[in-house]
Amino acid sequence: MTSNAPIRPWGIYAHIPYCVKKCSYCDFVSSAAGKNARVEMENYAAALRAEILREVPPLRARWGDAATVYLGGGTPTVLPVALLTGILGALIAAAGVPVECTVEANPGTVDEPYLARIRAAGANRLSLGVQSFDDRLLHIIGRIHTAAEARAAFGAARAAGFRNISLDLMYGLPTQTLDDLKASVAEALALRPEHISVYGLIVEEGTPLATAEAAGRLVLPSEDAAEEMYDYLMAELPARGYARYEISNFARQGFESRHNLGYWRNVPYLGVGAAAHGYVDGARWGNECDSAAYIRAIRAGRSVRTPEDTERTQENAMEEYAFLALRTARGMDEADFLCTFGVGIDEVYGAVIEKYSMQGFLRRADGFVALTEAGMKLGNEVFAAFLLDA
Repeated sequence: MTSNAPIRPWGIYAHIPYCVKKCSYCDFVSSAAGKNARVEMENYAAALRAEILREVPPLRARWGDAATVYLGGGTPTVLPVALLTGILGALIAAAGVPVECTVEANPGTVDEPYLARIRAAGANRLSLGVQSFDDRLLHIIGRIHTAAEARAAFGAARAAGFRNISLDLMYGLPTQTLDDLKASVAEALALRPEHISVYGLIVEEGTPLATAEAAGRLVLPSEDAAEEMYDYLMAELPARGYARYEISNFARQGFESRHNLGYWRNVPYLGVGAAAHGYVDGARWGNECDSAAYIRAIRAGRSVRTPEDTERTQENAMEEYAFLALRTARGMDEADFLCTFGVGIDEVYGAVIEKYSMQGFLRRADGFVALTEAGMKLGNEVFAAFLLDA
């Protein structure tokens, strides 16, 4: 790299498309490995390492070491540990040592020796998909672990040296009550994780939960009950020291997810692996979703990228900028908007900002435009106001 080459933050997302079994609410690109699971995973890991070696060095030459690496899925920790550490090693060798290197894990797939090996291989942040500490609810949504295994996995992560751990929790689950949620939150808080993500259940088309709902066999909390759960989370987590820095994410000071903040701030990132998405030089793409087709393409030296079908316009880019930035507590940076698009934010969104500020859904201060708590709760309605006519 030449001495005057621009250096900017950038990240890498690597997708591991395997699970022990698919959860009843999940519509992500993932599947249980087949009968020849070990061979299938070995072939996939080899293809992923090859894509890393092909795609990462040119970006590192332009921008320097990657700031963040994130291994998601699926369940990365369903891989045999030698394969997962091999992928981590390839990423770090190609991209440099990232400030933050996250691995998603499900309780029930990890123990202390496994976690110690991925920690030694360079992972320094763990995201545990707990979802609930209620065994009855875990069974309903098809999770493979129990509450006891979730607590054990967290303890194993601490023993393995992880000092930055995130827990995922869900609300609005079938038959879940506010008291059920409060009990799970209390258990999560007792573990003292650095970060907590909370997600309301969405019944996605094509999932087992959607089939159950269509058959009248799904008992979901009422809208009022789900809203009560949401209000409880938004009050309780900040009161316990977890600041809300994005619509669904809370963290102790200094432990916000750097990688995810990159997504919301339009930082470029490389997506590697089947179904991974990337964003470089203003262009977005998704990789081939089918794992077998992905492996064949990599072996043949072909591109696995599928560009967006529609041509991106300046208006599309502005809309995307607004949607992503408004997810964060900080909101849209007016100076950065001007620098990015060559036009002031008021020329594009002045009327929208004024209208929703008057209604209490937006706030404007210190050069930023952000959603208020009421605006975050309203969410999609405010986002829709930032769509621009062609």
